[in-house]
Amino acid sequence: QVQLVESGGGLVQAGGSLRLSCAASGRTFSNYVMGWFRQAPEKEREFVAALSWNGRQTYIADSVKGRFTISRDNAKNTVYLQMNSLKPEDTDVYYCAASRFVLLPSRYTYDYNYWGQGTQVTVSS
Repeated sequence: QVQLVESGGGLVQAGGSLRLSCAASGRTFSNYVMGWFRQAPEKEREFVAALSWNGRQTYIADSVKGRFTISRDNAKNTVYLQMNSLKPEDTDVYYCAASRFVLLPSRYTYDYNYWGQGTQVTVSS
């Protein structure tokens, strides 16, 4: 069992930066592929970024490529999402997710079996 807790969301002006953190419980964090997704009200959850257990393989959505970076610190049981050059369309609730089902970073929500509660990111124009 893994529990995920996101933090770092907030209100930022367009062009600004935020760093989201996702702290995981449990001693097997390093076994999990980790991902970030986002969701607006009445919309489907959208893939943002994912990375492998050792952080060497990443998968970034085209919509945020070049602006967002995903990383992890297995010693701290934490995964990060660094978001730069934020745009109003990045406004969403951001969710952290963990997967024991896949070995490589995945963009599909059904590959993830643990989810955090989400953190709100609001980008003003």
